Amino acid sequence: MKQTLLILMTLLMAACSGRPPQTTERIITVTIEPIRYFTEQIAGDKFKVVSMVPGGNSPETYDPTSQQLVHLSSSEAYLRIGYIGFEQIWMRRLTENAPQMKVFDLSEGISLIREKKHVHGDHAHAGGVEPHIWNSPANARLIVRNIYEAICRLDAENKDFYTQNLNKINQEINETDKEIRALLNGKHDHAFLIYHPALSYYARDYGMRQVCMEENGKEPSATHLKELVDLCKQENIRIVFVQKEFDTRNAELIAKETGARLVSINPLNKEWKKELIQTTKTLCHE
Repeated sequence: MKQTLLILMTLLMAACSGRPPQTTERIITVTIEPIRYFTEQIAGDKFKVVSMVPGGNSPETYDPTSQQLVHLSSSEAYLRIGYIGFEQIWMRRLTENAPQMKVFDLSEGISLIREKKHVHGDHAHAGGVEPHIWNSPANARLIVRNIYEAICRLDAENKDFYTQNLNKINQEINETDKEIRALLNGKHDHAFLIYHPALSYYARDYGMRQVCMEENGKEPSATHLKELVDLCKQENIRIVFVQKEFDTRNAELIAKETGARLVSINPLNKEWKKELIQTTKTLCHE
């Protein structure tokens, strides 16, 4: 409540003082670091790209600072992922604070994973959509295309420059996909356990099964933990992925009970290719 009042007071002060800080830079805002990476690859030196959710924070629960909200008014556009928790909670307020800012949805054209109910703690994903679309080369091709089209709408004069950059990042995405498939070629674990379901699209695209520890977005109950232990033993699940944004105690317990390997990953890593390749190598026990 105190934080909300502080944010409202800051916005009011900014409104009374006139305009946000003046800058000669052209700014695009995105939600997370992997999207910042893709956007920077296409925008080059034509735009400054800013992430709303700093590295090390969860885009499911992050609340922007009052300073971030004030500076958002300098952005020409917001490139949203589509359904992540931060955007579901804050998008309306962000656009009200920066009415001149154009909003583009990067999930357009992606075959979304939908569930009847997809709850994460104190919020739900709209339409039961699994939001972690960036952790998949197949999706990344569509994401960068959407970014390219958005930037060309903002700056049509430099379309040829952006087209060249799009071709370069697509080459990197294709190389990543090729390397992943070569690594997985008949020698990987087909099921893995993860606390938070950040690899849903990765698992779908490469024929794996992702088993999630979260129970309706919350810590697993004792009953669910026992079921997970039994499942890991039955299906010979040998990898348990954890993320620094979430508590690891239950994952450590399951790993100890099953003899599985506990591995820390960072699906929010700006080094997108490096992260996916390392995740794949873990599944191949390299």
